[in-house]
Amino acid sequence: NNEILKKINLTINKGDKVGIIGSTGSGKSTLLDIIMGLLTPLKGEIIVDGVNVISSTKNSQMWKWRSCISHVPQNIFIADASFAENIAFGLYEDQIDMEKVIECAKKARIQDLILNSEKKYNTNLGEGGVKLSGGQKQRIGIARALYKNSQVLVLDEATSALDNKTEKDVMKTIKN
Repeated sequence: NNEILKKINLTINKGDKVGIIGSTGSGKSTLLDIIMGLLTPLKGEIIVDGVNVISSTKNSQMWKWRSCISHVPQNIFIADASFAENIAFGLYEDQIDMEKVIECAKKARIQDLILNSEKKYNTNLGEGGVKLSGGQKQRIGIARALYKNSQVLVLDEATSALDNKTEKDVMKTIKN
């Protein structure tokens, strides 16, 4: 039997801040994927506001649950598009709320880089963000999650490439 996670019983209430720690390969990311509904557990259920989102008809409750979540993974996808388009990811250019983009960039501590770039928020980042460091990509991912303004924020080692001061500042902003 190759089960990584066994007999997990976890209650997270609105407003809770939960850290999941463990050694490499212990199932931290797998647990997050199950909580977010990206993986289905072999046994058990995921209850959100009293509803089992796994067994709901036509997965409508699962889609509602997923729409409440912003996920900042270890490796951030960066589109061959501008800073603004990468922060307001998935929206057409004419749908982007630039005030909100700027606010989220400030909170994610990425605005200085943006303002020092040639075309500011319109600067193209290249395929996969080739022009960015790992920490800069992570801050774009955090700004993206903040832009979405979700009820649930999942950070999967999302600050691992940040220096200590930047990580502290970003986490303080997220807490607030």
